[in-house]
Amino acid sequence: MKAVILAGGYGTRLSEETGVVPKPLLEIGGRPILWHIMKIYAAHGITDFVVCCGYKGTLIKEYFLNYFNRNSDFTIDLSSNSIEITRGAVEPWRVTLADTGLDSMTGGRIKRIAPYIGNETFCLTYGDGVSDIDIGKLVAFHRQQGTKATVTAVRQPGRFGTLDLSEDVTRVNAIREKSVLDGQTINGGFFVLEPSVFDLIEGDQTVWEEAPLQQLVRSNELSVYRHEGFWQNMDTLRDKNLLQSMWDNNPPWRVWN
Repeated sequence: MKAVILAGGYGTRLSEETGVVPKPLLEIGGRPILWHIMKIYAAHGITDFVVCCGYKGTLIKEYFLNYFNRNSDFTIDLSSNSIEITRGAVEPWRVTLADTGLDSMTGGRIKRIAPYIGNETFCLTYGDGVSDIDIGKLVAFHRQQGTKATVTAVRQPGRFGTLDLSEDVTRVNAIREKSVLDGQTINGGFFVLEPSVFDLIEGDQTVWEEAPLQQLVRSNELSVYRHEGFWQNMDTLRDKNLLQSMWDNNPPWRVWN
């Protein structure tokens, strides 16, 4: 089974940093968030990836072209112009880097990678969200439902502390930190899809979250997998800083050894 990762957007809410690199390459703990997402899938046995590139996609391609040397120790003999790898760092991954257009919408990017999927069920997620989701259970749930698509529903973390107030007094009864229970239930990515969904996408300007998903809903072909555990996206600089602080203190999405 393949995992498709949408990694072509402009990341405008993180323009402080995405003017230099695309959002999927922004680092948490010294590694791109794209790497973290791939490690989540790999921990559950999915190691064949299709990365949908767009904005600054050449930088994503260069990252993987240089991955082995970047993550290995080596000795260079300048007199003979030879290189000896002293410690190699290898991931058992197969990565297809597909140019899906600079201005394509999410649906258009998915449509463009259809030739790399064939007739197999596949996973799909966004290039900016991490979770402790059990991918194996998600895929099993999808197969059990027998629908064309399954979306993972998560609770969006609340951003602010919560006040317990009484209507008839001018004092606060209690205060607590933000909780996942304060947020709304949202699309958390981590889809499982049948290849028939490609037929629902008209072209490059199709937004996956609009007409295709609406059509799946109308035809009763969209299942929902409810994930009650950890989920966090990296939409803003605040989110990035939050993820970095989590990484420094036993990150919940680190499901790999």
